[in-house]
Formats: sequence, C-alpha cells, structure tokens
Amino acid sequence: MARLMIFVFVAQIILAACALISCLSADKSDIRALPRFVWVLIILFFPLLGSIAWFFAGRPVATPPGGRAGRGPDRYRPVAPDDNPEFLGSLAAEQAKKDRELFERWEEDLRRREGEIRRRESDPPIEEKRPEA
Repeated sequence: MARLMIFVFVAQIILAACALISCLSADKSDIRALPRFVWVLIILFFPLLGSIAWFFAGRPVATPPGGRAGRGPDRYRPVAPDDNPEFLGSLAAEQAKKDRELFERWEEDLRRREGEIRRRESDPPIEEKRPEA
C-alpha cells in the first residue's frame, strides 16, 4: 500500500509540473475559462484536481490538421512553413531572382566567349617561321 501511495504522489507531482509548464507557456489569448493567474493558483493549491481541470477546461484547443485554431473563424495559424502561402510565395520569388541572376551570368559568359572567338577569327594568323634547312 505504501508503494502505491508513493507512486500516486510522484504521478501527482509530475502531472502538476506538466500542467504548470503547459499553463505558463500557453498564449494568453488562448487560455480558456479563467485567467492564467487563477489557473496557476488552482494547479498549485489543488495539484491533482487543478491539473486535471487545466487539461480539460483551461488548456488551449489543439491546432487541427487544417491549421485553424484559436478564437474566431478568421484566426489562421499555419501548422508548418509548407502550409503558409506567404512563406511559399517568398520562396518562389527568391528562386526566380536566383534563376534570373544565373541566366544573366550565363548570357554574359556566352557573350564573352563569342567575343573571344570573333577576335581570334578576325586577327590574322601568325605564321610560324620555320628554320630553312
């Protein structure tokens, strides 16, 4: 029986620590039902019941796979950078800029090489003097 009580006590402390960390790291506008200060007091004074209450009634709603969460239907939070249209647009613009720069360097190099070839063709060939035998 003593082992069970020790196990329950340790589990209660761990649960209270997790609830406190979750409460303190949650965005202030996402905390439901009560202000953060009240939730912290409830968790500290009633560790088991306060922790359970926090996870069921006070914790922010988890972000669903669609990416919408928080208060109101217009609040949008992308789940990952791949789901953020602004981020994807900036990547596309950055890649287009790099492609233009690369293309300009290739054109410049091609013009330089063509100029060298034209100069070689327009210059009279230098005749080698062969020793007469």
